[in-house]
Amino acid sequence: MKIYFHLNLEGFSNCYVIVNELTSEAIIVDPGIITPQIIENIENGDYKLTGVLVTHNHGSHVHGLQTLRKIYSPKIFAADWEVAGNETSVLKDEGIIQIAGLTVGYTSVPGHTPDSMVYKIGSVLFTGDVISAGKIGSSNNKFSEKALIKNINEKILSQQDETILMPGHGPPTTVGAEKLFNISVNPPDSGRREKLGLD
Repeated sequence: MKIYFHLNLEGFSNCYVIVNELTSEAIIVDPGIITPQIIENIENGDYKLTGVLVTHNHGSHVHGLQTLRKIYSPKIFAADWEVAGNETSVLKDEGIIQIAGLTVGYTSVPGHTPDSMVYKIGSVLFTGDVISAGKIGSSNNKFSEKALIKNINEKILSQQDETILMPGHGPPTTVGAEKLFNISVNPPDSGRREKLGLD
């Protein structure tokens, strides 16, 4: 498996093209914009675009979907039906799908948005805006923020420290790094950093 990174300059959001070299198939995560580079990535590799994974229905993560659907006919997976209407394969709670010859785990992590979905392929989590390097997603109120932090701790930071996080904005990080340095989920007074000799 290879992962290609593309930056959407309009929303400074991340789009990922995941390639299964064994089957010559590809998946796109969060098509915020479809650039010539993304098309070249697919066409120059002679890949079949099999699926699209949407982490949540915000413009900077889905605006390119309309363009993409004019060129290809991938299956579209999201937690919000409105992403692509009847062409959306709606995901709920957690489970596993097989797409592009890859096993894709998914789990609902609401808080930033009600439809926030995190996808896992191998040892990589595509987290959308749920969590990024040193930050968590914005919330509309304290209740949503509390729910988001709880979900992050239970569903993401419970993974192995080496698990790579590919967020919707900003650079990649790891579960281990976020456990130590993300003060939104690990405040300085939590005692975790002190136990590790970091304070």
